Amino acid sequence: MAKSQTTFNKIEKEKKRLKKKEEKQKKKEARRAEAKENPKGIQFAYVDFNGNLTNTPPNPAMREKIDAESIEVGIPKKEDKPEEEIAHKEGKVSFFDYSKGFGFIIDKMNQEKYFVHVSGLIDDIQENDNVTYDLERGQKGMNAVNVKKI
Repeated sequence: MAKSQTTFNKIEKEKKRLKKKEEKQKKKEARRAEAKENPKGIQFAYVDFNGNLTNTPPNPAMREKIDAESIEVGIPKKEDKPEEEIAHKEGKVSFFDYSKGFGFIIDKMNQEKYFVHVSGLIDDIQENDNVTYDLERGQKGMNAVNVKKI
């Protein structure tokens, strides 16, 4: 005689599935009974002009007309932005290794460390040199570029 292919685990899973289906059916019937007792229907919520939920519809007289042409979709290009004056920052080289091709500069004003790569150098620099530099956003934060000795 061959053994049955159903295991204890399969039987338990089937029981759970049937129980869940039964509970779902009971909830459905309860909602239908409640709908018959309370025929009001779904309550509505409105959003006012400040973004808050209210139970009263908004006043159409307070509606703002917005020109669809004035809406900018996307991020404006870098060249469209007004150029700001670039101030050269001053700092001190805390670490630089030519064999690795990078180092760090500490800003004189706020004592923050900025990464500098050998490609951002104008002059050759050593540790403890005073330098001027510009900041540029890199992948992992701000990088020092256009680094010159003072």
